[in-house]
Amino acid sequence: MPSTSPAASSDGAAVERHARVSDLVDNSRPPGARSVLAWALLGASEPRLRVSQLVAVASLFGISSAAARTCLSRMVADGELRADDATYALVGHLLDRRERVDNASRITHTSSRPWNGTWEISVVSLDRRAAMDRLNLRKAAAALHLAEIREGVWARPDNLEPDRLPKLRAVLEEQSVRFCSAETNIPPQTTRALFGVEGWANDAHRLIAAMNDEFDASGFTDEDVGASLPYQFTLSIAVVNHLESDPLLPAVLLPGDWPAESLRSTYRAFDEAFQQTMRQALRTRASMSA
Repeated sequence: MPSTSPAASSDGAAVERHARVSDLVDNSRPPGARSVLAWALLGASEPRLRVSQLVAVASLFGISSAAARTCLSRMVADGELRADDATYALVGHLLDRRERVDNASRITHTSSRPWNGTWEISVVSLDRRAAMDRLNLRKAAAALHLAEIREGVWARPDNLEPDRLPKLRAVLEEQSVRFCSAETNIPPQTTRALFGVEGWANDAHRLIAAMNDEFDASGFTDEDVGASLPYQFTLSIAVVNHLESDPLLPAVLLPGDWPAESLRSTYRAFDEAFQQTMRQALRTRASMSA
């Protein structure tokens, strides 16, 4: 009977773990240069990094120096980065994205304003809109945690700061009229269905389990981090995206076992371990090339 090597057994276990969340974490292909470079800047302490740092991070994902530099040039041309004195800094929509990511990891339903039972409602007021305008409004409304009750009517409980994400708020208000502190007769069960509370919670529990699986499998201490980094990278992105879509409803409208805080705390530990693995991998690569 053929024996199975520890490495093969470990690889098989990893495939099985990853398959359990394959619908949430797309690990079917290696991360592309733009994703890796944007992520490095989105997660940095400042939204600016040296060219050498960005090229080094890209190399951990099998992206050549030439490919990384070409991608950086394209991102500058597309208005996503600004090049200045051998550094690249986030600008435009990627800088706005960084603000949303920071908000997603920090704000919670418990840190929002006290809720008095009223809603905020935005109603589209323009008769005709270009397709791009409609798309931009839909993106802005979703980022502001509004749900579409019907075509052109977006609403949510009025428990979040009204001046949040001002650039996206401006997109919404260019095309709609806003009503604040509006009274409604929407029952809690309808609100939970409107914001997809059950589905969000189920996926959050699965992502928490996926991150814990990585800790349990010692995925952050393997000598060969090259095999684990791409999956941990895509898992990290999936968690951040899910946190961004947290409906941030008042606690009274949420189930008692709402997993948002657990997802945030688990992600903070996961991201710290992942960043440490990246730093160690970069040091190892630098020492080998010295």
